[in-house]
Amino acid sequence: MGSSHSRSYSTNNDRNSPGNERCGTIKSTESTDNYVESVVCKTNDLKDNEMKVFDIGEEGKVLVVKQKGEFHALGTKCTHYGAPLVSGALSDGRIRCQWHGACFNLKTGDIEDFPGFDSLPCYKVTVSSKGEVKVRAKISDLKSNKRVKDLGSDLPCDGASVVIIGGGPSGATCAEKLRDEGFMGRITLVCKENYLPYDRIKVSKIGTVTDIGKLQARTDDYYKNANIEVIKGVEAQKVDPEDKSVHLSNSEKLRFTSLYIATGSKPRIPSDVPGIDLKNVFTLRNFEDSVNVIKALGENPEKHVVCLGLSFIGLEAAASCYQKAKSMTVVGKDSSPLGQVFGNEIGQSLRKLFEEKGIKFQFQTSIAKCIGENGAIKSVELTNGATLPADILILGVGSTYYTDFLQNSGISLNKNGSVNVNDKLETNVKNVYAGGDIAHAPVFAHDNEHMSIGHIGLAQYHGQVAAKNIANNVTSLRTVPYFWTMLFGKSIRYAGCGKPASSQIEGDIDALKFVIFFFDASEKVIAVASCMRDPVVSQFAELLYQGKKLYKKDLQGDPFAWIKQIN
Repeated sequence: MGSSHSRSYSTNNDRNSPGNERCGTIKSTESTDNYVESVVCKTNDLKDNEMKVFDIGEEGKVLVVKQKGEFHALGTKCTHYGAPLVSGALSDGRIRCQWHGACFNLKTGDIEDFPGFDSLPCYKVTVSSKGEVKVRAKISDLKSNKRVKDLGSDLPCDGASVVIIGGGPSGATCAEKLRDEGFMGRITLVCKENYLPYDRIKVSKIGTVTDIGKLQARTDDYYKNANIEVIKGVEAQKVDPEDKSVHLSNSEKLRFTSLYIATGSKPRIPSDVPGIDLKNVFTLRNFEDSVNVIKALGENPEKHVVCLGLSFIGLEAAASCYQKAKSMTVVGKDSSPLGQVFGNEIGQSLRKLFEEKGIKFQFQTSIAKCIGENGAIKSVELTNGATLPADILILGVGSTYYTDFLQNSGISLNKNGSVNVNDKLETNVKNVYAGGDIAHAPVFAHDNEHMSIGHIGLAQYHGQVAAKNIANNVTSLRTVPYFWTMLFGKSIRYAGCGKPASSQIEGDIDALKFVIFFFDASEKVIAVASCMRDPVVSQFAELLYQGKKLYKKDLQGDPFAWIKQIN
């Protein structure tokens, strides 16, 4: 186990300190080559639990938050995709992004929940006796709006060694957080792909980014500076807990004192469909998949494309490349798009949205056979008897787990291949942890019921929790599942989990501007979804994170009165 001492990277707000008061007028600005200091507002410009964006001189803008009588100043945009945090969900001590659920600490700017890798810049605040709120900020931070933690260049100085299997967001977050926690041993990150960890979210948004350099979260130099060894293009083939070793496909054997396994999921390929192995049949899991689909589509829209699957992957693939295709048809067993998530009523509105773009659907059916010509797919025969032209077939029908190599390791696996872990993400084998898609872990927001949930935000959160526990900073999971998609400019969010017994819709379904409350049999709200109604889903996520509960009776009268409970 590694050292538990930590480095400090945050800039603490120094408030109401006589020794640091710098009085001036509302227009005064003091600047050096690297910093700007300015009175940005008066204390009475904000109510308690309110946040506003103010100019700081002519150098940029800061987000000022007043909570419990104290003022905080931070970067204005989420470090993930740049959402304006002034429209986010303000909770006790943190802000949750309204787009994808990332959370930032008010006092330090540190990222506490994900997606994303970087923290917010956090600026020094002083309040004068005249009630003027002054902020001092580094000009480079104002321009970048993010704080990449300098993990240092100290050489490892103890005998501890952590091996991380999996170069996805979970493994990458774990590696960085270990250094952030002060772990001074060896860290080795084993990546199956030939790339550094990258943003997988854009893989199903075909053609969004075709340059892997723009998708990778960090550079080689960043990992070298942090003394994190990255092995690319190599798979783990065996874990031997007795020998405390991992056997790799390049014949190398890595020793560990602690192990984190985050190998993720692999796309499901229906093996009982004849012709499924023909050329131009694709799954969407990694960067190469997306690039291969773009190559197959070609320059001109002359290819017939079929997407199998009515959930997130199939719909995002169809929405992102329909303009590059001669025809686009989505096939699935449900009766509407995302019907299993939102119900048929909402699903029919989504169907209309797609059909307005010329995308066709085949519902309550699947692919019975793929028909080829010269080794490449040319059409698909459906179980309902229909035949569709298909120069390209994209599969989005679920996934299985990359855990076959753990068979006979003594690590507890379920029949579906998921790994059993406790609330610290530790398996039944001491000092062996698992997280991300493969982890069958307790979900705090669902009464700590064990579940396997595949999503990037949760995967990164698991990486952080595992790193803390490996570094002796004992931390329990406080999981709040958060999902999203963007379809033709319509932003859809979902927080919570569980199979609902009933639901309540607020808003205009036809206009795709609504909020849905999902209830269990006891009429407790187990999840909230929305379309174009931010930040209500992030506000519900914060309510769950605080351990509070909401029931159907609480929605009577004003169905959004509960939002006041999160502050």
